[in-house]
Amino acid sequence: MKVSNLQKAKTLITPDVSLVWLRRDLRLQDNAALYHALRHQKEVLPLFIFDTAILDKLEDKVDRRVDFIHQTLSQLQQELTDLGSTLVVLHGNPLDIWKELQPKAVYTNHDYEPYARERDEAVRKILESKNIVFQTFKDQVIFEKEEVLKDDGKPYTIFTPYSRKWKARLNDFYLKSYPTEKYFKHFKKTAPSPLLSLQDIGFQKTNSPFPERLIKQRIIDAYDTQRNFPAIEGTTRLSLHLRFGTVSIRKLAQVARKRNEVWLNELIWRDFYHMILWHFPHVVSKAFKPAYDNIQWRNNEKEFSLWCEGKTGYPIVDAGMRELNTTGFMHNRVRMIVASFLTKHLLIDWRWGEAYFAEKLLDFDLAANNGGWQWAASSGCDAAPYFRVFNPSLQTERFDPDFRYIKKWVPEFGTSNYPKPMVDHAMARDRVLKVYKEGLAEK
Repeated sequence: MKVSNLQKAKTLITPDVSLVWLRRDLRLQDNAALYHALRHQKEVLPLFIFDTAILDKLEDKVDRRVDFIHQTLSQLQQELTDLGSTLVVLHGNPLDIWKELQPKAVYTNHDYEPYARERDEAVRKILESKNIVFQTFKDQVIFEKEEVLKDDGKPYTIFTPYSRKWKARLNDFYLKSYPTEKYFKHFKKTAPSPLLSLQDIGFQKTNSPFPERLIKQRIIDAYDTQRNFPAIEGTTRLSLHLRFGTVSIRKLAQVARKRNEVWLNELIWRDFYHMILWHFPHVVSKAFKPAYDNIQWRNNEKEFSLWCEGKTGYPIVDAGMRELNTTGFMHNRVRMIVASFLTKHLLIDWRWGEAYFAEKLLDFDLAANNGGWQWAASSGCDAAPYFRVFNPSLQTERFDPDFRYIKKWVPEFGTSNYPKPMVDHAMARDRVLKVYKEGLAEK
């Protein structure tokens, strides 16, 4: 952490200034914590911390997500400069930083991941020891924690009844935007603080293009009929913006409720997985269904490398992996196919695939990534039954019949340079059914 940077921040953050700690909510509009801070305090500054407890675990210092965050912070800084205020950006361990700061109050939005919960509780104790109020709010989901429960008060573990209760609870109140703009006058008036550069925090620019922050209604309107075809622009590509909160979930749900229920269901799946992570945090490292931890994975490292590189000899799988490696994005239908292939065809532990996606995905979100991988491996809540093994050839026939998607990412497809399939589908299916059956029979 740059001492001079923190020292400069301390001159700005006096005991009459309240802070809004931005994390997964990188926007000034319709932001719950920011709204409450601006409404109840007279001098407010937004703060972002490049958390070394997270960043130090990223081995690749040319990380698209860190670059995206930095670009977004630069945009926020310009918005705040136009308002006569500034964004404060620090780099270090949040616990160390909060020990140094002495604001009037701290506002932030909930984060449901185990590390974040532990961090926030530690920050709460630090601030309370200094008689600083620490308030947190719901912002990144429509319903959280215990807001959608079964009639017996227990959390749902099956999506369909959860989604029915979710929709039954939904009304205009839960979709109402927070009118932060009404209180922008309460941002502290000050000259803009210089932002830390990517180099200052040990990273480099990627020059990657990022999906636009646009709600494309024509795509939403056709989502139910076009979402499964990776060769066309059939999905909104807003997952990155949802992940970092550069768009409001309430705004998207407003649009979804009016225009396309299938797209609304995608937003409900997101709430569902965050709810699962909150109630069942063991899913981070273990199967949701404990019996599935008895599966005897093959975990062949050479085969895993071929999967990572997109050289399996199954073109739809290879196209997906190459798209991921090149862009940080993979179409959702293809995510299911490649995850099924790794866990079922190769019998490689879903945690290996989950970790690779966590490293590569622009929109990496622990709750959704974990939920998706456990769904594919049949170990999760409401997962595909273990005897469901995607046939990559049939998936290609259905969703990329003209090989448009495949040819884009696998140019050597159809030539002698393309490898033969690394495993026979029928053999792999028989093998995985036998291994799963044996594993699930263990006591």
